[in-house]
Amino acid sequence: MRERTFVMVKPDGVQRGLVGDIVSRFETRGFRICGVKMMKIPRELAERHYEEHKGKPFYEALLLYITSDPVVCMVLDGENVVAVVRTMMGKTNPQDAAPGTIRGDLAQVTGRNVIHGSDSSESAKREINLFFNDYELHNYEKPEEDWLFEK
Repeated sequence: MRERTFVMVKPDGVQRGLVGDIVSRFETRGFRICGVKMMKIPRELAERHYEEHKGKPFYEALLLYITSDPVVCMVLDGENVVAVVRTMMGKTNPQDAAPGTIRGDLAQVTGRNVIHGSDSSESAKREINLFFNDYELHNYEKPEEDWLFEK
């Protein structure tokens, strides 16, 4: 099933110069980048994005962290992209993430785990709408798709 997902390279990933490596992993896997932008997230947007964590002990620290420096936001398109990206990212706690995953290879602790990705198709739609306008998203064909996917 072809779908879209939202991915964010968090401030620690941007500051450590990991954006290129992370983007390369997704492109090498065959996913299409439909939208990408760098931004410093305003607090109000961060509150909307992380609203399910409101009231949890780490909520305020999370908001301060995610709004502290620029992030890189992406919309990826591909077969079963939500689940595959979650697998590629690895477990939330990098110490539990498998080698070869983004967090397993690049992160040390949960509070600085380099990347966010939507956890469901519903979350992906909500997060894409929070961070991107329709005119910022693009459809295009990649020549190698015939070699990546069965028709």
